[in-house]
Amino acid sequence: MTTHIFETELWLPVPREQVFPFFADARKLESITPPWLNFHVITPGEIPMGAGTLIDYRLRIHGLPVRWRTEIAVWEPPFRFVDRQLRGPYRQWVHTHVFEEQNGGTRCRDHVAYAVPGGALVNRLFVRRDVEKIFAYRAAALKKHFGGAAKI
Repeated sequence: MTTHIFETELWLPVPREQVFPFFADARKLESITPPWLNFHVITPGEIPMGAGTLIDYRLRIHGLPVRWRTEIAVWEPPFRFVDRQLRGPYRQWVHTHVFEEQNGGTRCRDHVAYAVPGGALVNRLFVRRDVEKIFAYRAAALKKHFGGAAKI
């Protein structure tokens, strides 16, 4: 299984103590996910975040319905957390979120290790482009939510 790495970072002009709680609310993910994915959190009720928390989603990828389940594998507020796919469209998806104080704001770093059915060719033709678009949308949504920001 070939594992691909995607990394990005974003600086937001607010302290980590304001940024991390946004990410600690699993339902906020809907607001920073592109509308073309028709993404919805389907876990009922409140979702208390911590290591071992399971979150279920429904979305569409290129029009195909997908159910996705993630587990919060690491929970270290307000510094970092890791979510990993237990069921979903990827053979592997491990997403590390890191929050660092920097220049009066917060640097948000994302590291995603993922593998796809079909390997490197499918990744190069379809998946990598989709992942880049999703994270670009996410960065724009976070900038809008937290005020003007510049990519580092």
